[in-house]
Amino acid sequence: MTEHLWHAAAAGFEAACSIPLLPDGHRSRQLHGHSFLAKIRAELPTGWAAFPGGEVEQLQARLADCIAPLDYAHLNDHLDEPTDENIARWVRARLDVPGIRNVGIQSTADSGADMDGNDHVHLWRRYRFQSAHQLPNVPAGHKCGRMHGHGFEVILHADQDLVGRALGVDFDRIDALWAPIHAELDHACLNDLPGLANPTSETISAWIWARLKPRLPELSWVTVYETASCGAHFDGSHYRIWKEMTLDSAVRLGRAPAGDPRRRIHGHTYTLRLHLHAALDQVMGWTIDFGDVKTLFAPIFTRLDHHPLHELPGVADNDTASLARWIRAQASPLLPVLDRIDLYETRGCGAILGWAEDGPALPI
Repeated sequence: MTEHLWHAAAAGFEAACSIPLLPDGHRSRQLHGHSFLAKIRAELPTGWAAFPGGEVEQLQARLADCIAPLDYAHLNDHLDEPTDENIARWVRARLDVPGIRNVGIQSTADSGADMDGNDHVHLWRRYRFQSAHQLPNVPAGHKCGRMHGHGFEVILHADQDLVGRALGVDFDRIDALWAPIHAELDHACLNDLPGLANPTSETISAWIWARLKPRLPELSWVTVYETASCGAHFDGSHYRIWKEMTLDSAVRLGRAPAGDPRRRIHGHTYTLRLHLHAALDQVMGWTIDFGDVKTLFAPIFTRLDHHPLHELPGVADNDTASLARWIRAQASPLLPVLDRIDLYETRGCGAILGWAEDGPALPI
């Protein structure tokens, strides 16, 4: 499939609001506040930024200027119904950026909405449970064959065409549907639950899907974080996994104009996510072992982490888009099922390079 490149940016604002359309007695009808995060992904045309490689910082500046009226404001003065969905619409209508793919509003660390230009919204809600498990089919000596535990996280994704409506699936409804599933999973040995004899992240996501989809038709993906840096998605038919890591690297932008501080050597703690799509191994219960992904990528990681990236042979420049393309060229022969790379230089600000169907969005 054709490669696509999206630049991403995020900016926060503090605001108070109330949501009058909710039923009487609902807590969000009262005046309350959030630390909101606005996010944008855009397929920017060549030449849009002041210089090649300056896209991310310019995109973030446009987003920050757009949401400035909302910072430390009463949102009801700007929107009659300041739901995440309506705030995303408000931002989308005022943001002077070409090629917008979606605008997102993350009102809490555990919930948000991402909206495209056709009023299709992706809602997500995060939950947690504490459990033990072991994987019975791994090779002898594999650490996951021993009984161990995780603080699992689950994200439930719901996609809808809103057609102008102010609110998609009510999070309270999702909470109520999740509650009995949480009661089964939390403080349990997952292997003891019917259907989870081999409780990999992939099989847990499918197990949750089977219980929720009949009662939540809008459900589009179930995401299970086994650790903070890896997990699996399931959409009823397909599995995807990701592995996340951080890179502490020095950079300089060689195409920045003279006098621009980005021409100087500086650095970032990058967040890198590798996304992979493969069929489920019916014996192992996973698509790919997370440990194998880490091992196969290790030679590339070693070249990136704690190094000056402007000295890498073959890299066009040190902007996130150029680095993502370099990583793809190096990693694809080692990980042929790799189909997307997210590289953020700061929270939510970076590049997303994909060459297959896009998977679900993850919080930033």
